[in-house]
Amino acid sequence: MTGRNTTPPGRYDPRRGVPPRAPEPGTDPDGTPSAPPPDPLDLRERLALNRTGTFDWDLDRGTLELDACALDVFDLRPDEYDGQPSALAARVPPEEGYRLDAAISQAVQDGTPSYGAYFRIHCRDGAPRWTHTQGHILRDADGRPYRIAGLVREAGTEMADSVLLRSLQENRQRQTAMVQQTTAALSRALSVADVTRVLTGTGGARRFGADALILGLVDNDRFEVIAVTGLPGATPEGMMASRLDDTLPLSDAALSRRAAFLSSRGELVARYPRLRPYLDRVPSGSAVFLPLVAQDRVIAALGLFNTEPKQHSAEDRNLALALAGVVAQSLQRAMLFDQEREFATGLQATMLPRRVPEIAGGEVTVRYHAASTGRDIGGDWYDVIPLPQGRTGLVVGDVQGHDTHAAAVMGQLRIALRAYATEGHSPETVLVRASRFLAELETERFATCTYVQADLESGALHVARAGHLGPLVWDAARHTDWHPVRGGLPLGLATAFGQDHFPETQLFLEPDSTLLLCTDGLVEQPGQDITAGIDALTAAVRDGPAELEALADQLSDRLWARSGSDDDMALVLLHRSPAAGTTTVTPRLRLHVHQADPSGASEVRAMLRRTMDQWRAGSIAYDVEVAATELITNALTHTDSGALVTVELLPAGPPGSPRRRVRLEVEDRSSRWPRRRTPGETATSGRGLMMVEALSDAWGAEPRGSGKALWCEFGLPGQGAGR
Repeated sequence: MTGRNTTPPGRYDPRRGVPPRAPEPGTDPDGTPSAPPPDPLDLRERLALNRTGTFDWDLDRGTLELDACALDVFDLRPDEYDGQPSALAARVPPEEGYRLDAAISQAVQDGTPSYGAYFRIHCRDGAPRWTHTQGHILRDADGRPYRIAGLVREAGTEMADSVLLRSLQENRQRQTAMVQQTTAALSRALSVADVTRVLTGTGGARRFGADALILGLVDNDRFEVIAVTGLPGATPEGMMASRLDDTLPLSDAALSRRAAFLSSRGELVARYPRLRPYLDRVPSGSAVFLPLVAQDRVIAALGLFNTEPKQHSAEDRNLALALAGVVAQSLQRAMLFDQEREFATGLQATMLPRRVPEIAGGEVTVRYHAASTGRDIGGDWYDVIPLPQGRTGLVVGDVQGHDTHAAAVMGQLRIALRAYATEGHSPETVLVRASRFLAELETERFATCTYVQADLESGALHVARAGHLGPLVWDAARHTDWHPVRGGLPLGLATAFGQDHFPETQLFLEPDSTLLLCTDGLVEQPGQDITAGIDALTAAVRDGPAELEALADQLSDRLWARSGSDDDMALVLLHRSPAAGTTTVTPRLRLHVHQADPSGASEVRAMLRRTMDQWRAGSIAYDVEVAATELITNALTHTDSGALVTVELLPAGPPGSPRRRVRLEVEDRSSRWPRRRTPGETATSGRGLMMVEALSDAWGAEPRGSGKALWCEFGLPGQGAGR
């Protein structure tokens, strides 16, 4: 605006169109004198400033030249180094020298042009120093190495940074592993007892980075310690259960909902003077007290102790709070599980008999265990039923399924079966009616069952089975026998398929003998065939205590728990007193053979062999079996009905008949009288009664109300009247 030229010297003015002039030498663009440039650093000075030296290793001559800075890196004075690599042994430890030589040798063998390695040296004052070397390998035309030139420098700073980073990374990995391990261990814990086993078991406290641990539950205004591990001495009784207040650290953490991080025992006692009398029971190191909060409710508190004092870092605190959250969630889940399980098992317990009646002539005991895992309950049940005429009904059964519906069906079925048995019906009739009752409940569940009608005066056992295990019987000498008992389909299914027929089997329980009924939960083992469990039960009975209650405890607790079964279990034991009916006993076996059942005769023969062995029949056992076969065949062939087979052990008779006798009867519903024939040589029939007459001591026929019975008797060998 004034027309004066204000453009600074050396700048371009577009209005004038004149390029700027170059500044004068030794001046800045604005014309002021410039500062003189610094003197340049040579290479060795630059390396020395970075604590880096050079070396030249002549492999042919075996000399190693180090410059002044390299000597300084090795903390050597010029007069302490003679140019030989062996002179470095005063600073390089042997193990580091071996590692460095291995890196160089590997590079030489592989043909690589260079190598690099970190190693430690010991300075003059003994302090360790991290060092790094890097060398370039020179080779001749044949590829033979003859010289190595390179650098050696201090690497303490970078290694310290690397160690710190590695330590931080390892610490984070350790914390992550602790959370993962604790979460994995607690994920398998179903009940509160499972949670405490995880926390107090092997490595439990170490999962939290602690040496000792204590856990307590909050119950309204009370605090109860439920788990302790690693603490010296026993926890005082007054601190196992106390009022919720701020005088104890765990109780205070639960009440205030704040975590407490204490660095030493002194700090702990200063804050909670109530602990002063128990200093010998409190670790001397740091302590952490964490409230366990789930769904905004304090349910427990966790205490962690260390034997060494420690200042807790922010990472330590965050880790402790994260672990507290994991424990709180697991503990809440376990508490809900225990509540549901208590409700379910309580429901099932109300459906089982509250007491077992006393019986004349013997003793009975029962056991029941709910499933060992899971919240579900099963449908197993037992019952002991007083019957008319001094008899006793024994029942074990299992309704399909493991839930409250199975328990509800079980309760209804047990009551119905008990009512049918109390009316005095035979075992077959009881199971037929029970099957129809279950089918009419309109449930999809079926049930297996074994029902025994026992008369301890005579020892007679009438057994009917519906898809269930049969009884195990053993005598005073512990001779065990799983008697084959014919059975039908499970209850409910039998009616649905129109096959509600449950044939009875008669057994004999000798004085001082015992009968066992059980559900499959006692003999089934995961991953094994049921026969292995049956063999284990037989062995346990054979080697178990003689007293009935002790035997029941051993079978139901040890055997069942050891089998690892996750099923429920019911068990009934019946023992016949040694003196019961000893003067009037008449051992008896009754079996029914249906006309349309071709396997009935073979089953009778098998039962006869077992019975004759029990009665010590000796040489006449085969004769009884043959006679029974002939009489059964005669009834099935010549009549329109089945055969009722009865075998009795009769006492010694009059002086003319001093021996005990086996009496065999085969009854049918035909009034047609048998006729003994004399068949010819070519005849294919007619010899049955001849064989009976030849084998037995006596035989005959008797009329019965609905038909007749053929009988024969066999004297037991080697027995007198007093036997």
